[in-house]
Amino acid sequence: MDLVAAGVIGMLIFFIIMFLGFNIPFAMLFGGAVGLVLISGPAVASTMIATEFVNTFSSYTLTVAPLFGLMGFVASFSGIGEKIFGCIKTYLGHKRGGLAHAVQAANVGLGAITGSALAANATFTAVAYPEMRKEGYAAEFSAMVIINGGIIAVLLPPSTTKVLYGMMTETSITHLFMAGFLPALLALILNLLTIWVILKVRPDLASVSRKCSWKERWEATKRGGIIEIAIVFIISLGGMFTGFFTPTEAAAVGAFGMTIVAAVSRQLTWKKFTKALYQGLRLAAMYYFLLSSANVLGRMFVLTRIPMRLGSWVENLGLEPLAVVVVIILIYLILGLFSEMNSMMLLTLPMFFPLVVDYAGFSPLWFCNILILLMGIGAVTPPVGVAIFFQKGFIQPYDPDVPISSLFRASYPWLIPRFAATIILIFVPQITTILPHLFYGAPL
Repeated sequence: MDLVAAGVIGMLIFFIIMFLGFNIPFAMLFGGAVGLVLISGPAVASTMIATEFVNTFSSYTLTVAPLFGLMGFVASFSGIGEKIFGCIKTYLGHKRGGLAHAVQAANVGLGAITGSALAANATFTAVAYPEMRKEGYAAEFSAMVIINGGIIAVLLPPSTTKVLYGMMTETSITHLFMAGFLPALLALILNLLTIWVILKVRPDLASVSRKCSWKERWEATKRGGIIEIAIVFIISLGGMFTGFFTPTEAAAVGAFGMTIVAAVSRQLTWKKFTKALYQGLRLAAMYYFLLSSANVLGRMFVLTRIPMRLGSWVENLGLEPLAVVVVIILIYLILGLFSEMNSMMLLTLPMFFPLVVDYAGFSPLWFCNILILLMGIGAVTPPVGVAIFFQKGFIQPYDPDVPISSLFRASYPWLIPRFAATIILIFVPQITTILPHLFYGAPL
């Protein structure tokens, strides 16, 4: 069979299975398997699939994401997120919208520790959402503050999304982590401005807490374990950025250090530790299966030469590099309306990465940050909006009568800072590349 026809059939199988309601990794696996069978026959295809799974599950390098995930679960189950929130609240809670600013900043911090926006949002809904409601904050506004803080955290180390991207594109994970700091700071500033503007227009959405003394703030800082957590991060990520640790070693040091901090501070019981281990095991299984399935689909794409032919076709069109990137961004925005973007990233990278990096000449570090911002837009837009549906489930025990439609409506103002950050990075890509360039000599 013609290679392109086999690839198209494999893609159709993938989309059909996905829209029938199967999990995306299964859809990737079946679509890729059908394509490989049509290309090379059942015997060779089965060998290729088995090889991809064995290589993925036995990869030492890939343990970086599950280990960072374990570090995050230990932090989450031990109550560190609650301590961080309590600490930041003492500094910001006395200003109008200060509690919202505290939640935003603390959620970014916890998301950076866990490497997962979903884990950070779940934790902060339990910790901060009841406090915000008690202080007179509107339900929808409170939920949006929590969601948009977690989304920013994906830009920061130890982002599992960046690990996946690095593995798929053979880009340095250390460089990807370093490239996220300034875009995350930009996104956080824009989000804090969004909170200020929303409350300027609708002051009834928030209230003011009492002002804490500097003594209370220092006590909250000590109780919050901020100093100990900072030490763990400095040792783990600092060792990785300076080249003393590999990313995998840094993840192991971070997981071990976070466990020690939580245990010594008596925040981690054996029951909580076993829960963290269980969740870490689930994350590892999901991560390996997702990446293995994506590799099967990617192997099919490589054999069909569809990415290379697509690149040649685009080159023959004679489009400006920026125009190609804008078209790809629009495609991702459309895909984000209907699917979970982490999986879509793995599916589309074999096609779009060569166009953005090789043809258009943009940095792979820049493209990763742009994708994460686009994921953040897709996560809160209908009809799928996975972050909105998850958040609805998280706030259900506290506000069961909040309709999903009102959460979607409340999310629209938050699209402005996300689009603004994306546009700024498109026209000033050096925001992403300047730190890797200064520290490691990576291209600007």
